[in-house]
Amino acid sequence: MSENQSSDPGPSLLLTVEEAAVLLRIGRTQTYELVMRGQIRSVKIGRRRLVLRTGAQEYVDRLVQE
Repeated sequence: MSENQSSDPGPSLLLTVEEAAVLLRIGRTQTYELVMRGQIRSVKIGRRRLVLRTGAQEYVDRLVQE
């Protein structure tokens, strides 16, 4: 592998709901509720619901503004 190539792609763009809950330091059930109400942006890929990392940040930003 050359010096410019890396096997580490950096932070994931998509998180499981469980990973988002850990990142936000809230419970898994509350995170699912926020996702299903559309307060945290997410996507569905196949049968999986994944949270956009930027969606989690946007949620926190809205909380700070309130």
